[in-house]
Amino acid sequence: MALDFLIVLSALVFLMLAAYRGYSVILFAPLVAMGAVLLSHPAQVPPFFTGLFMDRMVGFVKNFFPIFLLGAVFGKVIELSGFSKSIVASVISFLGNRRAMLSIVLVGALLTYGGVSLFVVVFAVYPFAAEMFRQGNIPKRLMPATIALGAFTFTMDSLPGTPQIQNIIPTAFFKTSVYAAPWLGSIGGLFVLVCGITYLEHMRLRALSSGEGYGDGHSNEPAVLPAGGLVHPALALLPLVVVGVLNRVFSDAIPAFYGDSVSFISAVAGKSEPIVLQTKSVTAIWAIEGALLMGIVTVFALAWKTLLPRFSEGSKTAIAGALLATMNTASEYGFGAVIAALPGFLMVTDFLKTIPNVLINEAVTVTTLAGLTGSASGGLGIALAAMAEHFCAAAQGAGIPLEVLHRVASMASGGMDTLPHNGAVITLLAVTGLTHREAYRDIFVITCIKTFAVFLVIAVFYATGLV
Repeated sequence: MALDFLIVLSALVFLMLAAYRGYSVILFAPLVAMGAVLLSHPAQVPPFFTGLFMDRMVGFVKNFFPIFLLGAVFGKVIELSGFSKSIVASVISFLGNRRAMLSIVLVGALLTYGGVSLFVVVFAVYPFAAEMFRQGNIPKRLMPATIALGAFTFTMDSLPGTPQIQNIIPTAFFKTSVYAAPWLGSIGGLFVLVCGITYLEHMRLRALSSGEGYGDGHSNEPAVLPAGGLVHPALALLPLVVVGVLNRVFSDAIPAFYGDSVSFISAVAGKSEPIVLQTKSVTAIWAIEGALLMGIVTVFALAWKTLLPRFSEGSKTAIAGALLATMNTASEYGFGAVIAALPGFLMVTDFLKTIPNVLINEAVTVTTLAGLTGSASGGLGIALAAMAEHFCAAAQGAGIPLEVLHRVASMASGGMDTLPHNGAVITLLAVTGLTHREAYRDIFVITCIKTFAVFLVIAVFYATGLV
C-alpha cells in the first residue's frame, strides 16, 4: 500500500520537475502517467492510455479548443488594433506608472468576475500587461504572477456571486447558491488582494533599486505599433464590454432558446440516431464562444483599416499560441484523470478523511487533491464526489452552516492547484513567453497567500460566527 502512494507522489514530483525545467508537458504528462500505471498495473497501460488519458485529453480539446482559439485571436486583434495601447495610456495618465500592477490585477478581476473564462482572460489581458510593464519598466518576470492574482484567485472562488466553475461546483453538493457565505468570501478575497499586491509591489521596488527593468530578448512579445493618434479609451474598451455583457446575455438566452436539450440527425449515410446535447453542459461554452466572436467582430468594425494589413501574420501567431496552450492543458487534464484512478490516490483520500475538524478536513482534502491533479475544478469535483456527504453530516453535527462548507471548498480548490504542472500556469507562461525558472517563484508566493486565506477564513468563522 505504501508503494502505491509513493508511485502517485513520485509521478507528481517528476512532472512538476519536468515542467519547472522547461520540458514539454505535452510529451511528459502521458509518459509520467503511463509510468505510474506501469508500476501499479503493468497490463493496464494500453487501456489506461486509450480509455482514460486520451479520452479525457480529447474531451478537453473538443470542449475548450474553440475558446482558446477565439480568446487568442481576440487578444491579438485588441493588440494589433492599438486598443490595448490606448487603454494603457489612459490608465497610466490616471494612476501613473507605479500602479501598473494594480491596474492589471483589477482588469483581470473585472473580466473573471464578469464570467469570462480565466484562460480567455490570460489571452485578453496580456497585451495590456505587456504594454504597461514595458512603459513602466517593470520586469516582465513579474507579469505572470500579476495576471494570476487578478484572474486565478479572489474572483475565481472567493467573492460571492462569481460565475467561475470553482464557485458553481459546490452548489450541487451542498444545495447552496453562488452567493454562499458572502462575508467570509469577501474577507478572504480582500486578504488575497491586499497581500498579493503588497508582495508584487515589494518585488517591483526591489527590482527598481537593483536597476532591473523590463528586459530585452523576450519571446512572444506583442507588436510595438508605430507612434500615432490613439483612439479614445472608451472606444477601445468597447470590445471588452461587449464580451462581458454578451457572455451574460448568451448564458441566459441559450437555455431559454433550446430548453433542457437539443438534438439533430447527422446527414452521414447510415446514421439515423439523433445526436443529443444536454443544454446545461454546453451553455457556458457556447456563451463565451459567441461573446468572443462578437468581440472580435466589434474590433474589426471599429479598426478594420488598422487591422487588415497586420491580421494575416498576427492570426498565425495567435493560432500557434492557442494550439500550444490547449494541448498543454489537455495533457494535464489527462494526467490528472489517470492519477485519480490509481490505488495510491485512494490512499490519499482515505488518509485525509481522518482529519478531525470538518472545515480543516475539507480545506486540506480539496487543496491536496487539486494539487495532485493540477486542476482546481478537478480536485474539487473529486473531493466533493467522494466526501460531500461526510462533510455535510459532520458540519450539521457541529452546527456549521452548509454555506461555510461551500465557501471553504471553493476557496481551497484555488490554493495548491497552481503547482508547476497546473494547466493554467503552463498556459499563462506560454502566452507571456516566459519559463518556470523565470516567473514561477512569484506565482508560487501568490499560491501560498491564496492557500493561507482559506485557513484565515476558517479562523474568522470560528472567532466571529460570520457567514
